Amino acid sequence: MLFFRELIGLAKEFFDIVIIGGGVAGFAAAMYAGRFNMKTAVVAENWGGTIVLTDTVENYPGFKKLSGQELADKIKAHALEYGVKLVQERVTAVERCGESYRVVHAKGSLETKTFVFATGTKWRKLGVKGEDEYASKGVHYCALCDGYFYKGKNVVIVGGGDSAAKESLTLAGLAGNVTILVRGPELKAEPVNLERVKAAKNVSVRTNVSVQEVKGNGKNVTSVVLKTDGGVEELAIDGVFVEIGHLPVSELAVQLGVKVDKKNEIMIDRLSKTNLDGVYACGDVADSPFKQAITGVGEAVNAAYSAYQYVSSKTILPCGERNGSDAAATGKGTHPPLAKPPAEKP
Repeated sequence: MLFFRELIGLAKEFFDIVIIGGGVAGFAAAMYAGRFNMKTAVVAENWGGTIVLTDTVENYPGFKKLSGQELADKIKAHALEYGVKLVQERVTAVERCGESYRVVHAKGSLETKTFVFATGTKWRKLGVKGEDEYASKGVHYCALCDGYFYKGKNVVIVGGGDSAAKESLTLAGLAGNVTILVRGPELKAEPVNLERVKAAKNVSVRTNVSVQEVKGNGKNVTSVVLKTDGGVEELAIDGVFVEIGHLPVSELAVQLGVKVDKKNEIMIDRLSKTNLDGVYACGDVADSPFKQAITGVGEAVNAAYSAYQYVSSKTILPCGERNGSDAAATGKGTHPPLAKPPAEKP
């Protein structure tokens, strides 16, 4: 029987939980799943998530100040203490297979009883003429990544929230002048960051303006066309940094039949459950209104706990196997208990 299964490609590892996404939420879910003695895998195209692009994190409990990369590395390292398997590939599909699931990636697939969407977000674009043409030629979405190229030059940041404020402070130490272009009547940032913006000598804020077009000479950005209260204005600049929010990476969830809201964020309950059994979500891809690293990590812990409760309550067999056992008939779980109870309450 085993030989036959190998021939038809079914002799694969069967995981209790697979986490899709390699950011802080994904690895937090993996860490707790590992502590629950679950066979765990994390699959993602890259490790760290968007927080690695954050220069300074000052609002994660327990750490007064560290970089986004440092925080991501610490949580990943903690997860790896529990024998978590890493698969660095892009997930292309998630398929239902009986009561279990198949997570398909570029070079194969993983079979699992449960899984977690921790897929995060991608940058929202302005959607104006010239934006795509001058991408990476003067139009950027990460000050930490590309600010170095604008030493002593004049740049604008498009955005009206806390992220735009923090990006301006990153650029202030590099660029000659930084102008924040706010569509609304004010810059809405955390008070501490707002005060820092006001104190920065080479940072200014313009409100009630919107970018209509990005212009250049074919090689580099040279100006942006603005709509203002007084009409239309062309502002000469060397670079544009866009910070107008993010879009949830939820396409795979939608294809599977997971419910999303009007923003395409995955809808979850207090225990990070979706509308499908054995499917959970956490972090920026979920529909929680307040998105921070710490809230995403909390949702991840709930996702791991919910998944553990689920696999402990029933027998779930791999794809292609029919469940005819007494345990299946009674619904009695077969998952082993925790190898070592967590030091803290889950």
